[in-house]
Amino acid sequence: MKIFGAFLCLGLPLSAQVYTPPTPKAAPATPTDTVQAPASQDNQSPFGQEVPLLDPAAETISVAGVTIPLGDSRVIKARFEKYLNEPEESGETAAQYRADITEILDLLSPHRLASLSGKSGSGPNLAEAFNLLPHAATYPGDARLSSSLAESIYTAMLAKRDSSNLKFINAKLDKERSNITRKADSQARNEGTGRLGTQEKVTETENGSTVTETITPGTGIHSLRYLEQIRRLTEIEVQQKGNIVQSEVAIVQSKTQYQVAMAQWFLQRRFQHVLMASRFYNQIWRDGDRTLRIEKDSDISKLFSQSLGATPTIATLDSLASEAIRDTDKAIGAFNFLLERGEIHNASQRLMEAFALGEYLTPVATLPREKKRKVQGYITDLNLLYGAMQARDYVRAKELITSLKAAAKDFPAAKAEGAVAGYTLASDLAIEEAKANLLAKESEKAAFSIKQAASIWPTNPKLEEFKNLVGSSSELIVSRNDFDRLLSESNYREIAKRAEEGEFILAVRGDQERTAALKEITGNLRNIEGAILQASEFSKKGAVYTAYEQLAKIREEFPDDPKLGREIELLAPRVANFTKALDTGEQLKSRSQPQLASALTHFLEAQTIYPDSEFAEENISTILAQIFPE
Repeated sequence: MKIFGAFLCLGLPLSAQVYTPPTPKAAPATPTDTVQAPASQDNQSPFGQEVPLLDPAAETISVAGVTIPLGDSRVIKARFEKYLNEPEESGETAAQYRADITEILDLLSPHRLASLSGKSGSGPNLAEAFNLLPHAATYPGDARLSSSLAESIYTAMLAKRDSSNLKFINAKLDKERSNITRKADSQARNEGTGRLGTQEKVTETENGSTVTETITPGTGIHSLRYLEQIRRLTEIEVQQKGNIVQSEVAIVQSKTQYQVAMAQWFLQRRFQHVLMASRFYNQIWRDGDRTLRIEKDSDISKLFSQSLGATPTIATLDSLASEAIRDTDKAIGAFNFLLERGEIHNASQRLMEAFALGEYLTPVATLPREKKRKVQGYITDLNLLYGAMQARDYVRAKELITSLKAAAKDFPAAKAEGAVAGYTLASDLAIEEAKANLLAKESEKAAFSIKQAASIWPTNPKLEEFKNLVGSSSELIVSRNDFDRLLSESNYREIAKRAEEGEFILAVRGDQERTAALKEITGNLRNIEGAILQASEFSKKGAVYTAYEQLAKIREEFPDDPKLGREIELLAPRVANFTKALDTGEQLKSRSQPQLASALTHFLEAQTIYPDSEFAEENISTILAQIFPE
């Protein structure tokens, strides 16, 4: 180990050195001092896995072949449990809200031919449907999404109005261009030659002949007025093209923003708002463009492309939302049927599916609380059973299984009952084996069997009987078991403490390996305590650097001892300048291309701080030997 490894590794768990086992059987554990670490459990352990615990949702749910992400299942589970205890939405306000949503969808339906709500009409009525959105947004359960939909519709209508205005402007520009063209042509024809100040321009052609042209400055196509008309025609052309581009960009932007809101509501499972937005879209834009404008590599694009294998459209969202609403209705119908038959286990699963998919839909929101409370009681007992199985409290597990079977005739109790019977029997048999080994004076085998019995069923009443039997026969077995446990946990200080009290002396007598282990542990800890005591005396006299080096040396030999580590941690701030110089010098010396001169400077600095430093002196000598090998 490097000289300064002790300082660099302060506070970190290190490999055990206070005691070195003769033959390594397992990876050494982190020192725990007097605190007993809980035994780790194998993730593959069957304990608790026998109970069919109901989960309100996985991380996804499928609708018509499209997998919709639901988010964190723990959050969904918490919301589901809150839902089970909430009253149903049955007030006048809730009923009016659902009536508003239904009327909006009816007003936007392409099949609307007769009068609705006392108002005659033929075909979708966008204006009346739009006017109902602000009232629907006042309902708390709407979460102001209807207001957001109204804003999206308003923005889209403004974009269309701007497009119409630009078309009107282009029409006026067309008219102006026609007038200018007519005037320019007339001027070019009628303003000719024969006036004073005319000039002749002779131009030679390619075949050698000459052409004479009469030019009258300020008239005809040579006048400033004619040139201004030509410039204005060019300007009109540019302005018209700009208006066309601006109109198209505005339409695309408004469609994109609208579609983003629709996709977001779909992922939030606000399917009624998706339907309303889809039907409003069909009335606002009638150009046949229904493709969703989403980025190719976005999550929403992958959601549809991986499921459908095609680019999604507005109609896709509309049909999927309708399918989700239908699935929710069917799940609630199945729940009611199963609940009436007393099949609460399957009814709970159907309700969980309905909630995960249609949390905001009417069938889920209006379900009576009395029915939901039956599911809540069943799930509470099921969670308690799962906890009892995890804790291996099989007495409590038996009680809960009996209660669940009485509450739900379809509860799958076979696996849970089989697990309880198997584990309790295995624990009882292990205890009986331990008793037999104890009577045969085979303490090692007895200890192994009783540990096995306790690990299978910690609350087995027969464990207390065995404990009384051990206490009446011999306390040495318990002491030896404690010694082995503390040794496996690397809790060496607790071993030394109890050895000083005389507890482990007799327990390890006659066992060569245990005796050697106890001797090594107590001897090494005496050396550590002596070094700590000596360093404490140095520190009291102000020789903090001497105290630090005293502890650092012993730390190299015993890096696992927690008390030694704490003493160095307490002393480190008082010698920070010294340790920093040593650490920097060590880093420079240990590089792939050592910087010996710079390292020597830092070690000399450390020696200046503490002239009697053995660490600094040793490194200075080493570097000088490398620089001046002669």
